[in-house]
Amino acid sequence: MHLTGSADVEHALGLVGELLAAAGHEYAVAILGGAALNLLGVVDRSTTDVDILAFATPQTDVAPEPSTLREPPVPMPAPLVRAAATVARDLGLDPHWLNAGPALQWRTGLPPGMADRVMWRRYSALWVGLVARYDLISFKLFAAADSSGPRSVHYQDLLALRPTAAELDDALRWVQTQDASPAFADVLDQVAMHVRTDLDIA
Repeated sequence: MHLTGSADVEHALGLVGELLAAAGHEYAVAILGGAALNLLGVVDRSTTDVDILAFATPQTDVAPEPSTLREPPVPMPAPLVRAAATVARDLGLDPHWLNAGPALQWRTGLPPGMADRVMWRRYSALWVGLVARYDLISFKLFAAADSSGPRSVHYQDLLALRPTAAELDDALRWVQTQDASPAFADVLDQVAMHVRTDLDIA
């Protein structure tokens, strides 16, 4: 079963939060990808998973401090893994629907100031931070250039984010730091050109 939109994502995360609360645990995670785009109202489409980019230190009544954002631990905390596995079983989701696959991004760096822009929501004992639209433009541009370009779902998500010319330029500068190879630079330029054409931005 896929998470078919924001309501499904909210429901699954809410169940995880309730299970964590019942077990006496609390966590804070920042997410990106299709789940974040759904929750931000940028897209309304199905996704197979919720991609964790970072962990943070949860607080009782207020959102986590940006300074506490950190690379996800390996392995992820057992109580969180158990709660996610229970929800996967009950909802028929992929066993690894809640995963830290994007954590590898920490090795090459995150967009400057990203932590300060994360928007936090609380699901009982689970704080979920949504990577902001401004930063999702960078991540989606990178993913589109690193996959199949304009034919990919990442490219369609990038169009849905509707970057301005200035935002696209900012994203380009960051993505260029992620892969210095000439071949990647060529693909990146082509993807950016398609975005400018499709969105009619200078």
